[in-house]
Amino acid sequence: MEYRIALDRMEFRALHGCYELERKVGNRFTVDLELTALLGEAAAEDNVEKTVNYLTVYQIVRERMGQTQRTIERVALNIIEALYAAFPQLRHVKCTVSKLAPPLGGKLDRVSVTLER
Repeated sequence: MEYRIALDRMEFRALHGCYELERKVGNRFTVDLELTALLGEAAAEDNVEKTVNYLTVYQIVRERMGQTQRTIERVALNIIEALYAAFPQLRHVKCTVSKLAPPLGGKLDRVSVTLER
């Protein structure tokens, strides 16, 4: 049986960006995840060892957000690859990385990239 797990609006300060100043000063980012996994056995047995542990997911995202990249596209790909490596029961991952108040010369709430795999 497939289950969907969502982790919404995880917020981080990170050094991602195309411009050198962004990689020095940093910015605020959010990450939204939607995970689809085969978790029927975990649910039937009430066994956390067989499920997708939310704490581990958060730690993976935090670690990947700490690795400076030039593009948020690469950040999203790094997160997805790390999640698949940690949880073989995953079947689909949707990851949205948003840069809050990007330095584009005007008022803008966020710019986002979504990657699904």
